[in-house]
Amino acid sequence: MTDARGTGRYGLVVGAVGLALVGLLTRLTTLHAGLAEKSGEEIDASRVTRQFVNVGRGRILDGSPVRNLLAVNVAAWDVCADPKTIVASNCVGEVAAALASVLGLRSADVAAALNQPESRYVRIRPLVPEEQATAVQNLGLPGVFCRQRLRRAYPQGVSLCHVLGFANDEGVGAAGVEQIMERYLRGVPGLLETKVDGNRRELYLQRIRYVPPEDGADVVLTVDQNLQYLVEKALDVAVEQHHARAAWAIMQRVRTGEILAMASRPAYDPNDFRHTSEAQRFNRAIGCLYEPGSTFKVAVIAAALEERLVEPSTVFDCENGQWLYQNRILRDHHPHRVLTVADILKKSSNIGAAKIAVLMGDARLERHLRAFHIGARLGIDLPGEEAGILHPAARWSAISSSRIAIGQGVAVTALQMLGVLSAIANDGMVMRPYVVRQVVDARGRVVLQREPQPLGRAISAETAAVMRQLLARVTEPGGTGTQAAVPGFVVAGKTGTAQKPVNGVYSETDYVASFVGFVPAEDPEIAMIVVVDEPQPFHTGGAVAAPVFGQIAGQAVRYLGILPPAYAMGRTDEP
Repeated sequence: MTDARGTGRYGLVVGAVGLALVGLLTRLTTLHAGLAEKSGEEIDASRVTRQFVNVGRGRILDGSPVRNLLAVNVAAWDVCADPKTIVASNCVGEVAAALASVLGLRSADVAAALNQPESRYVRIRPLVPEEQATAVQNLGLPGVFCRQRLRRAYPQGVSLCHVLGFANDEGVGAAGVEQIMERYLRGVPGLLETKVDGNRRELYLQRIRYVPPEDGADVVLTVDQNLQYLVEKALDVAVEQHHARAAWAIMQRVRTGEILAMASRPAYDPNDFRHTSEAQRFNRAIGCLYEPGSTFKVAVIAAALEERLVEPSTVFDCENGQWLYQNRILRDHHPHRVLTVADILKKSSNIGAAKIAVLMGDARLERHLRAFHIGARLGIDLPGEEAGILHPAARWSAISSSRIAIGQGVAVTALQMLGVLSAIANDGMVMRPYVVRQVVDARGRVVLQREPQPLGRAISAETAAVMRQLLARVTEPGGTGTQAAVPGFVVAGKTGTAQKPVNGVYSETDYVASFVGFVPAEDPEIAMIVVVDEPQPFHTGGAVAAPVFGQIAGQAVRYLGILPPAYAMGRTDEP
């Protein structure tokens, strides 16, 4: 009995232990299978990547009939890496050294970028050419891969740089038309969801989802590349010839406000924007404020004629070149006794212009200047336009009007000063300037079409007609702008020679020379301003800026097919 009872107990213990072992093995098997399945899911998930597909940025084209390409896309590659894979492979140093050698980088900098054990993506160098990308791929480095994308390129190099601007390394417009038209140019990125191998290379046959990108729209400018070339070439010569600090110019259609050319020197190559200075990138044509000097007499005399306070034949005593007003002396460059209003403009008398302004009165003068949009932005479709400076008449001193009349105590942009002359050429109507003509999307649909936009009337058509006649006399013998003349045409315009304010006083050595005008004077089609900053040794607008105007205008009228009014009316008996 005892033996049988002991044997039974032993069997129960063995059975219980056996059941426990079976349960434990079952649990371990279940846990192991679950962990294995979960690990496989994690590994599989780590091999799935989701990324935006770079979109083709819209092109920028000029306004000439052939539509020259000004900004396009070219293929480039980003050299990238998976730091986690490289660190796990214990080869950071070797990979860094190899990449640095091919890419021209410091090995220590590459190693620092790679030594991030938890990171799955880092861009070692963006936008490398195809040959460099191929060389990197041929190295066969673990965790290193190249990703293709589009890079912005500017086939014309320096030309039109301040109008075009540039797109940065991320493909975002950062200046000029590239910035202001970003919403149209950028397009809509696509989406790629796919599996990759251990080196983060796509497994093309295992793509999960692909949404194609929608390319950006093309932007067509009003600027004509051929006219731009004429302007830029003439400015380059002027800067070198006159040892100038800077120079800028704008050409505009007077009836529409379209900008046909806009250039500023110094300039830069937007293909290499990373290695340029702020001074090179500065668009002086719309962003540089300067005292306009005698070109400002145009607005003052037009205002007085509009108010019927004077006529072209009205006579003023110009004090033989020296006038004491409010205990301050005002001088003329050349002494004159008595001049008519017409001759005050032709010979650019400071004293005559100042007396006309005083006759106007402060409030009335300010009102007319603001009608010309002095002290306000004209609203051009480019970033960086300045408003200028015209203080309210309530803040003027006793001599302010006499100095504003000669372009002192007021600051303008070249675009504003051009706007004054363009308004006179356009029967007194101020037009909004613009550089973008239209936007065409990737399907060929016009999504934006700019039309001429009047900003308001500055003077009557009758006053504008009188001013055109007076301004035409400036380029005739005896006027200050004879070197702006164009053979076969009558040019209307005005010279400006402004002393630059330095430390609160006007410099005796630093000047801004300018000429602004339009052609043909009888039936104007184009207006242009030329500004040269600190020319040496000659510094007057008539000697420095007027010849540049004449040279450009003479070629522009031929290119545009503009005929002198006599020829346009069918007369052939004049040269």
